[in-house]
Amino acid sequence: MRAVATTLAGSVLAALVAVAPAMAQNPYADDLACRQYAEQATAPYRDQANAASVGSALVGAGLGAALGAAVGGGRGAGIGAASGAIAGTGVGVANAQQAAAQIQQYYNSFYYQCMQSRQGAYAPQPAYPGYYGYPR
Repeated sequence: MRAVATTLAGSVLAALVAVAPAMAQNPYADDLACRQYAEQATAPYRDQANAASVGSALVGAGLGAALGAAVGGGRGAGIGAASGAIAGTGVGVANAQQAAAQIQQYYNSFYYQCMQSRQGAYAPQPAYPGYYGYPR
């Protein structure tokens, strides 16, 4: 009887040791790791886009001030700088929106690539609705 109890206890312990890593693994670990990877991979693009939007506003203000000074003297420089800053900010906002969309595409691409490398399976194909013939 003692041999059966020892064998049973050994079998249960072996099964528990074999299954324990699977039980302890967080099902969202791959998702979190891939989000962090995509975030780190797109950080330089975000920094570049932020610098470009600030630079656009500064260049617009500088060009507006130069044009205002050339046309209207001292008062024109202030008016030109203000209008140039507004125009430069508008251009910067438009460029920032375009950059944000492109950076989001990069993020999605990095995330998808990471998840595919971790799962080792192909992504499911999208389910398209069936095509129906013309009504008769």
